[in-house]
Amino acid sequence: MNDHVIDHVQDTAAVQEATGRLLATVRKLDDAALREPSRLPGWSRGHVLAHLARNADAMVNVLTSARTGTHIPMYASAEIRAADIERDAQRPLAAHIEDLLASADRFNTAAAALHPEAWQRTVELRGGVTDLAERVPFRRLIEVELHHVDLGTGCEIEDLPDSFVDRDLEYVAGERFAGRPDVPALEIRTDDGRAWRTGRAGRTDGGVEAVVSGPAAALLGWLTGRSDGAGLDAHGSALPDLPPLG
Repeated sequence: MNDHVIDHVQDTAAVQEATGRLLATVRKLDDAALREPSRLPGWSRGHVLAHLARNADAMVNVLTSARTGTHIPMYASAEIRAADIERDAQRPLAAHIEDLLASADRFNTAAAALHPEAWQRTVELRGGVTDLAERVPFRRLIEVELHHVDLGTGCEIEDLPDSFVDRDLEYVAGERFAGRPDVPALEIRTDDGRAWRTGRAGRTDGGVEAVVSGPAAALLGWLTGRSDGAGLDAHGSALPDLPPLG
């Protein structure tokens, strides 16, 4: 996000493409594989797929809020969100596939229904976070791409499109972690010369506690908790511990 020019039409198309890749992976699984642990603590693969479907519907709520100008909560409550995921996680593969397809279609329909002015409205997301409606498709793309990795079925951060990796790294380093007091003051550098000061360093010119450099995919994997940082250079220091992205 940051200085990236937002194109909600292009982002919605990217969501559709990413969902197609996700479904291609899911169709290779079976009911037993869905009960196996994912890479997310305490969640099976079924939990990840249930979350993805319910998140699509939650994003529909956000887009409907933008279209109508009426506040609709992204999720009815944290408790209901958790209960819905737990309930849906136990379903057979065929039900998960049907739900992923149907919820993706609802998301696409909701996005297509917005008029140009509605995309510029401010919407409320989970936890009271606000953003412009035009950024919602990219937020959905993040969910689909990263949770595809979380299934633990062979898709890694390095397998995701370079355009997504570059943009999500910019978002995480330049926005999500910027100014957070629980994140060390970091300078993040990619091999191709991009750099961000994040965490306690924020966007200031103050000192940093660590400089971490490497390929964009490796940096994104480490910052989002999808890898241990293997292949990154901390320039003589140990990689600092990071809190969960959320």
